Amino acid sequence: MVLRIRSLFSQVVDSRWIVVSSWSSFPKTHTRNLIPIIRAKGSLRMTTAYLNRIATAVPEHDVHAPFVVFAEMMLADPRLRAVFRRMASRANIAHRYSFLDPQKKSGQFSSHDAHDFYQPGNFPNTTRRMELFEQSAPVLMKKAVDQLALNEKERSGIAHVLVTCCTGLYAPGLDFEIVDHLGLSAGVERTMVGFMGCYAAINALKLARHIVRSEPKAGVLMVNLELCTLHLQETQELEQVLSFLIFADGASASLITAQEQGFALDSFKAVMVPETRGLITWKIRGLGFDMLLSGQVPGELGRALHEGELMADRECIDLWAVHPGGRSILDAVEKGLELPVNALEASREVLSCFGNMSSATVMFVLERMMQQGQPGLRGCAMSFGPGLTAETMRFHVV
Repeated sequence: MVLRIRSLFSQVVDSRWIVVSSWSSFPKTHTRNLIPIIRAKGSLRMTTAYLNRIATAVPEHDVHAPFVVFAEMMLADPRLRAVFRRMASRANIAHRYSFLDPQKKSGQFSSHDAHDFYQPGNFPNTTRRMELFEQSAPVLMKKAVDQLALNEKERSGIAHVLVTCCTGLYAPGLDFEIVDHLGLSAGVERTMVGFMGCYAAINALKLARHIVRSEPKAGVLMVNLELCTLHLQETQELEQVLSFLIFADGASASLITAQEQGFALDSFKAVMVPETRGLITWKIRGLGFDMLLSGQVPGELGRALHEGELMADRECIDLWAVHPGGRSILDAVEKGLELPVNALEASREVLSCFGNMSSATVMFVLERMMQQGQPGLRGCAMSFGPGLTAETMRFHVV
């Protein structure tokens, strides 16, 4: 009998392979009940999960330039306006997209008219915002899922649907919309990963990996969808207005299976930065979801990364899929990990073209890397959010 284990319980969780001569090798012990998946005279290898394919989608309306004008007018203090104008020019964002049309001026209520939705002195309440989410989120979801172009075999193999979102909720929700749109089995298992913010996609990929490793024949469909522009607030707080400057709407759809294609999902690790709990907050209030994104985040994040485990491993990583939470975030990661100047090129490109779409954003970065990555390259995906927490995923190209 040969057992490669670290502890009694790691036989199932951590071992890469186990060989057992027979069940009689475990007479009158509780061990036998702990490892029911081990077959006699056989070997067991942990199944590798692969991120096979990614598709992305955004709404049709480019709102970045109109928002800069709108936000500047919203600030009453001319000094704050000047600072905002300067910060906007340094944001390194050229385009951001929204389901709201910034050009339309109908003079009457339209669910997609930004001018009617965001009226100075009469910003919408949470009820109205959630009504719009319920109307508009399925439209963007269908756009992303259709871009994934699942064939009949892939569709029939989907046993689990995962959805991440922190910008809206209703029930029956997007998980049901996905099942109906694709005609999936009524028995498909559905999981919502809600209100985790920008790092939710990494957590959902972690869950998908667990599923595939325990059910090697299962296909997992993951959808990350956010309508961040739904939560613009009327405020005179410069820090809050600057946080609105980077956020946008977007969605991604991904297929995760045991088929050896795309990115192999190697490992995951969460890093919580001590004493930073209040630097990023996201709370439901009467006039929508109130977000705080402190200007201290980049500095704390850069310091934590510089002192963390990734510093020792960074030379082994070829691809850095870093969530573009803003230019200052990317600068802090680059400086903290002492990365080459072009290491975050894909992240900076996504930031420029789309802004920060919360949980969907890192998938836009991974999509670009999947299109260009060469087999054998090793990567690290990283997203940040409330906590202050960094969720990381190690992967390699197959």
